[in-house]
Amino acid sequence: MIAGTTRLIGLIGDPVAGSLSPRMQNAAFAACGLDWAYVPLPVEPSGLEPAVRGLAALGFAGANVTIPHKRAVVTFCDEVEPFAARAESVNTLVLVGGRLQGSSTDAEILGDIAVSRAVVLGAGGAAQAVVATLEESGAEVRVFSRRGAWPPAGTGAELIVNATPVVDEALVEPHRGQIVVDLPYRADGTPTELTAAAREAGCRVVDGLEALVRQGAASFERWTGVPAPVDVMRAALHP
Repeated sequence: MIAGTTRLIGLIGDPVAGSLSPRMQNAAFAACGLDWAYVPLPVEPSGLEPAVRGLAALGFAGANVTIPHKRAVVTFCDEVEPFAARAESVNTLVLVGGRLQGSSTDAEILGDIAVSRAVVLGAGGAAQAVVATLEESGAEVRVFSRRGAWPPAGTGAELIVNATPVVDEALVEPHRGQIVVDLPYRADGTPTELTAAAREAGCRVVDGLEALVRQGAASFERWTGVPAPVDVMRAALHP
């Protein structure tokens, strides 16, 4: 139950109705005995600045930022952590003393993956964070987006990362031996077309729900200072 003492975390995006982040984060708060609540905040691009400015006025402890605002929100942060500044992408906001601190936890989806050649599909904030992480590790990265190079090709890549919202089409053909990280997910838990194709091909797969857990756990720890109950968060996505 939300009360006057409850600390609030928001999810700023457009749309946010299908997001599983509220289910996952609220399960995590409950498991840790925290009087916190995570609420979706649908915000159109024209309303982004007043929405972000209003977080402090409304007493929010922080927020996640999702499509299509991860790049635009950088402008409205008082401080941006170095990695997020390099990636020009923020997905996690923390309010400290009325100042808005921006960071990115999207790179956490890669976990221990280390490759020399990668393909990234998409040009949004998550894609930029993934590309920055891979390039900092020394990987050669090819980026495909509808605003630039298209159609995509995964030939010769050790890693394919789908950072587009496409779930109904496998935008590339995965092959055995490749690693596939597929960021979008279906709310009912059924695999996307790319995830299904990658599993059929015998690839190592990080699907969208696991990606959500990884970045969400890192956000949880930034807000609360408490170790994230990762198993609880993962279980909340598979009721």
